[in-house]
Amino acid sequence: MGNVDILFVGFGAMIGFGWIVLTSGWIQDAGTLGAMLAFAIGGVIMIFVGLVYSELVSAMPLAGGEHNYLLRSMGPKIALFGSWAITGGYISVVMFEAVVIPETLMYWFPNLETIHLWSFAGFDVYLSWALIGTVTAVIIGWINVRGIRTASLVQTFIVSFLLVVGVLLIVGVFVGGEPSNTQPLFTGGASGIVAVMIAVPFLFVGFDVIPQSAEEANIPPRKIGQLVVFSVLMAIVWYLLIILTSSMAIPAADLPNHELVTADALAVLLGHEFWGTVVIAGGVAGILTSWNAFLIGASRLMFSMARARMIPALFGKLHPRYRTPANAIILISILAALAPFLGSGMVNWIVNAGSPAIVIAYFLVSVGFLLLRRHDPNMPRPFRVGGKNNTGGVVIGVLAVGLTLGMFLIYLPLTPWSTDLGWPAWVMFAMWMALGIYYMLRLPRGIKAGPDAEDELITAVEERKAAAS
Repeated sequence: MGNVDILFVGFGAMIGFGWIVLTSGWIQDAGTLGAMLAFAIGGVIMIFVGLVYSELVSAMPLAGGEHNYLLRSMGPKIALFGSWAITGGYISVVMFEAVVIPETLMYWFPNLETIHLWSFAGFDVYLSWALIGTVTAVIIGWINVRGIRTASLVQTFIVSFLLVVGVLLIVGVFVGGEPSNTQPLFTGGASGIVAVMIAVPFLFVGFDVIPQSAEEANIPPRKIGQLVVFSVLMAIVWYLLIILTSSMAIPAADLPNHELVTADALAVLLGHEFWGTVVIAGGVAGILTSWNAFLIGASRLMFSMARARMIPALFGKLHPRYRTPANAIILISILAALAPFLGSGMVNWIVNAGSPAIVIAYFLVSVGFLLLRRHDPNMPRPFRVGGKNNTGGVVIGVLAVGLTLGMFLIYLPLTPWSTDLGWPAWVMFAMWMALGIYYMLRLPRGIKAGPDAEDELITAVEERKAAAS
């Protein structure tokens, strides 16, 4: 992959479908400037985490991202725990997209629901509806099995279309925007801004997919680190543009009447319903880019864990022709293909179960960053955060640790603004993490952190197998 391919993998992962369906709520909660301020603050938080990743990926441009950083900084057990956590988060996103794609297409084709199968979690499941998600899962899985180059080309094409939609939104603001519609600029005070900020970090999940595929990048390690941060900046600009465009098109009093406010906004700005359809197409593109990027990330993480003998070796085997982790891709795609048959009622459970797992990995990587700065100061760092001054990098690392810990605490019922995940999500989260802990406890003891930790672990596992036989 080249510069554009890598950048679009990260940016595309962060731009899903939420910007079409959630914008109205953001503006109603905090006002136009309040919502934009919430995204700006939340984006800065993610930049700190992105800076941590940027240094680590430049130092260790290997498939698996977090797996390598945690292995070197804290050893195999923590590496497995963190890698397993974020893999579960990525898989939950892939399953989510498989359910959202048929739900989205119903805006174009409202008669998709035929041949009733059953009801699950209070929602009816129809064969024709579910098959759309299943067939899409098969196609995207097949594209990824064929190779990272094919997958990245698809990603680049789709993200390019998304950027065209962004240009149309900018043109629409100048053609038909009404500044008076942005009033009120602030609503709900500080609590309104916080209400929007709670969702912001999780809309930015995806820049960390870039490190997962770093081993397949055809650019210098330093450049990969820079692209991590730049992808986050692109996402910040995107969300700010969406909020401003929607606000200038539709008065605040009318927002509750628009389910897909961004699509309706462009139709209003450019004076024809056709442009709303184009935005919906952009939403579908966002679904596909997120799906593709997280499939890349999850499969590379599984490949890295299997290569280190942490999980079954089956997932560490490469396709004989395409040299991709085909078994991992196939397993994740099967889960995605089955997800639509659980119905749309499972969407929130799946996403809520995966989100805290991702934040756990962010926290551990930030801690690992600080440990490597202290215990491995001479490790080559082509992209060194804070420059040659070690203090600046340490400050950024401390901020990343504190902010990610705060993000996780949002999920716990400790404050008035905590997010209620629901008991089904906590059960799913606990089951996934329990399986990871099982694998973690089976690893040999006494393997120390460091650059040779993976080789030592592989040797120890092979020796144990030989002794058992």
